[in-house]
Amino acid sequence: VVTRDDVEESLKAVFQFVKDKEQLLQDVRSQIEETKKIISEKQRERDYWLEYKNVGSKIHAEKISSLEKDIAEVKNELERTEEYYREALKVVREENQNLFDRHMKLLSEEALKNAVGYLDKHCRREIEENEWLKEEVKLYRKAHSDLEASVQLLEEENTSLVAKLIDIKLQHLRV
Repeated sequence: VVTRDDVEESLKAVFQFVKDKEQLLQDVRSQIEETKKIISEKQRERDYWLEYKNVGSKIHAEKISSLEKDIAEVKNELERTEEYYREALKVVREENQNLFDRHMKLLSEEALKNAVGYLDKHCRREIEENEWLKEEVKLYRKAHSDLEASVQLLEEENTSLVAKLIDIKLQHLRV
């Protein structure tokens, strides 16, 4: 015998079962929608990377090779510039040394002329006593040290100017 309560309970159970199944179905549908969105997003990403693989990577490869060529050219230019300034510095040092030697020679000749001009008895006596020569040697040594200091300053200034020129050239090359 089935009573009304049994039927109602059975209907409630069936109703609850159907309701649970509908909720489950709704959850599955929302999961499907989310999965479709993820698949669509991944598909777009895949398409992008395929496009990059087929077209963009070639463009970038060309840009990279072009930039590598530019880097090689800049390095070559830098080496040529360094060599040029190295040679220029060498020439300036040689010129400074020649000027120094010439000046020292002129000072020696001038000192000799001064010495010969004073060769009377009194001067000969001074020469014999070495007083006058000692003073001339002191003056010569002072002039010599002054000239060496001047040459050193000029060489340092030239070196700093060459370094600045190289730095400016490098900056222009980088630009």
